[in-house]
Order: sequence, then C-alpha cells, then structure tokens
Amino acid sequence: MNAVRMYTTQVCPYCIRAKALLKQRGVEAIDEVRIDLDPGQRDQMIALTGRRTVPQIFIGSTHVGGCDDLMALDRAGGLQPLLQGA
Repeated sequence: MNAVRMYTTQVCPYCIRAKALLKQRGVEAIDEVRIDLDPGQRDQMIALTGRRTVPQIFIGSTHVGGCDDLMALDRAGGLQPLLQGA
C-alpha cells in the first residue's frame, strides 16, 4: 500500500473526515504533518501544492488535494487503485 501523508491541523473538521475515509479504505498509518505546530511546514505545503488550506493529501508521490478532492476520487473509483499503487 502506498504511504499517505497529510498536512493537517488539530481542529480541522475536513482533516478528521479525510482521515476517517482513509481508515475505512484500509489505511493503517497516516503521516500527519501538523502545520499549526510548525509554521515552516505550512510554507513547505504551499510550495508543494500551491494551496493554503488543509488538509492537503499525498498518496505515494501523487498530490490528491483536499478532503473534497479525496471524496470525489473515492466516488469515481480511483482511491483504492491509488492506495494499492496500481
């Protein structure tokens, strides 16, 4: 299974929703990068994604986007193949 990295904050409801969906799809470990604890990580997130909002989700080397993007990918049937590395 591809590694999942998520830029997040502690009180973000979209982050919580995205983590719940990933866990439902079999993801056991999420590498959470807390940008509220380390402002330098926010700068890195913006440089990588061009976006300022959380969550920002990476599966393997693929930038999925935010929670809505993750949900849309799942509805379209693309999340499981991406998680499996297909």
